[in-house]
Amino acid sequence: MKKALLLPLLLVPLTACEEPYPPRKTHGKQTESAWPTALGTTAATAEKPPVSAQASVAASVVAAPAASAKPAGGRAALARADFNELAVELALPLFWVADRNGSGAVDPDEVVSLWGIGQPTKWVEGGKFTPAFDDAYAALEKAKAAGDARFDTPDAAEKKRRLAVAAELRQARPAAIYSDFRAASAEDRAIVEHVLRAAIGIEALYGKQSGTDGLAAQIPAEDTASRMLFFRNQGPWCEAPKTGSDPDCSALASRPPKVSGLYPASLQKDPKFCEALDKRKDQEKLLHQFVTVVEKDKDLAPVPYHVAYQAEMEAVSRELAAAAAAITSPGEAAFKAYLEAAAQAFLDDKWEPADEAWSKMSVDNSKWYLRIGPDETYHEPCSRKAGFHVSFARINQDSRKWQEKLTPLRGDMEKALGELAGAPYKAREVKFHVPDFIDIVLNAGDSRSAFGATIGQSLPNWGPVANEGRGRTVAMTNLYTDEDNRLAFVEQTSSLFCQDAMPSVSFEPALLTMSTVLHEAAHNLGPSHEYKVDGKKDTEVFGGKLASMLEELKAQTSALYFVEWLAAKNLLDDAKMAERSYARDIIWGFGHISRGMYDPQNKPQPYSQLASIQVGALMDAGAIVWRADEMAANAKDKGCFAFAFDKTAPAVAALEKRVLGIKARGDKADAEKLVAEYVDKEGAWADLRKVITERLLRLPKTSFVYAIDL
Repeated sequence: MKKALLLPLLLVPLTACEEPYPPRKTHGKQTESAWPTALGTTAATAEKPPVSAQASVAASVVAAPAASAKPAGGRAALARADFNELAVELALPLFWVADRNGSGAVDPDEVVSLWGIGQPTKWVEGGKFTPAFDDAYAALEKAKAAGDARFDTPDAAEKKRRLAVAAELRQARPAAIYSDFRAASAEDRAIVEHVLRAAIGIEALYGKQSGTDGLAAQIPAEDTASRMLFFRNQGPWCEAPKTGSDPDCSALASRPPKVSGLYPASLQKDPKFCEALDKRKDQEKLLHQFVTVVEKDKDLAPVPYHVAYQAEMEAVSRELAAAAAAITSPGEAAFKAYLEAAAQAFLDDKWEPADEAWSKMSVDNSKWYLRIGPDETYHEPCSRKAGFHVSFARINQDSRKWQEKLTPLRGDMEKALGELAGAPYKAREVKFHVPDFIDIVLNAGDSRSAFGATIGQSLPNWGPVANEGRGRTVAMTNLYTDEDNRLAFVEQTSSLFCQDAMPSVSFEPALLTMSTVLHEAAHNLGPSHEYKVDGKKDTEVFGGKLASMLEELKAQTSALYFVEWLAAKNLLDDAKMAERSYARDIIWGFGHISRGMYDPQNKPQPYSQLASIQVGALMDAGAIVWRADEMAANAKDKGCFAFAFDKTAPAVAALEKRVLGIKARGDKADAEKLVAEYVDKEGAWADLRKVITERLLRLPKTSFVYAIDL
């Protein structure tokens, strides 16, 4: 299970890493290969280092200083924001990282080539821009001059579609995650090369699961905006809040409906087909996480992934085996063992040996983090089938601090949740790994989101490793740390919170790192995914969609609960850290609320719904207060939120007890009551969610792209 970083906020930083984007001496070097190449040291882009860890936003609620005047001449015709927005619309694998010298002009040491978007391109050579960059810059200037007229076509319907596509793309701001392996060892470079090849195979597998295989070929080459939408969204369908439900918004002129590749298309004509599958006697076989469903002999039958996707899975297996073969250093024996086990799992769908090998990796025995295979279920209509993904990263040694702090407390944490859950749940012995911190190199497949990214994850979700508490948990630490995010954080939070609440509203990256660590640890505590009531797991008791939301609600409410729990043990950095942490988690919740409670296909959005339940319950308990007649801290918006911290801990404990009890008892009726009360009910809280959404969507959301130098 994961904690989504699917934050619609351009703003919300979710990491403990405060490094600025690393300086580079030469740029744009790419291998001459047919696949997207990549870049060892990872960092999110930033124009300057973020504010200090203890900085409060209260002191920053002022307009950002005006940019310095652009010098005459040079490449200053385009502002950085326009440069990157237009590069997206022209589907160029080009990104202007930051105006590091404040010149207002793009310089050779400020651009990178992006993974996955067309063919890799050398933008810089010998410290100077290449002719390819000159051509790209000219195209950007031409597009800027033409404006939206470049979307004109004789066909009025087609023009409307293309303008909708542009509107979809403009609701996101690209942020590059850059990794440089040029000075790495031959072994490391070979590992990265083969993992990148495997990632391309994972993208193909996920396309088949999503029902998008082959559709991109229908997009004309000149329709670059639609091609970029298809790549970013991993399909033709729009996802941004303002265009996700627009029938004209599609990367394909045919505007196809969304049809999963995991079930027969005919079955999906019934909007309640998932519920129908849940009621079948053979539902356990049909809804197994590692099979597709096909029509056979006028009935339905399961087909294992390695059979349904044989060619693609064999291709991924070969690359993983080659990566393993490239490892000769004794220090990476654990990583080599995982690569070999994963390579075999892609051939036979026996994922438990791979899980066993993966669970033995840690900050102590490898500098790499890789999870490759089928894991999370949020992507598909029934929330039952595991989606193929890649999360590839380097280990960040800063995780040792939290491991030293929480490892001795795992039993006490389980006991605390067990007591709150009540009968029939009984606290058990837990041995899960306290989260490792990782610096992302690349996300692919189900891990590569159109907006935001995962900030924490606990895996596996099934099998002995999960059931026995031996899973592995990670927190991603190099996301959302750039200056663009900090400035947006100030603007958005000051539009929502009252002036007297702002001292608790902090950009401090350590806050959400702590929340992520606690959230992911909580997936291994209390009644979790493998816990059974009357012999049935949560997906059988609640149905896949409701079960997914409840597990994330449990984890995030536990993250809130354990903040006060740690404070009582004097394990937080300072007396006010709990208050700042609560505030930051509410901001995280606001971000997901702004995404809407249901997606365009009316599928529940688990993080949005859990956030609505949490914030709504805390408001009912008086821990969060809406002051309708007071101006927000930005002095522009009327109506703002404030905190009553004396009521927070009791309110969180009450919600935690209810949620844990629902899962412990398998109480579907009370779970549905929670959703009805805080998600579906019209009234004051639903109206306030609209206010939150309007204010947060004034700025574009973060969309991560990846740049990797080899």
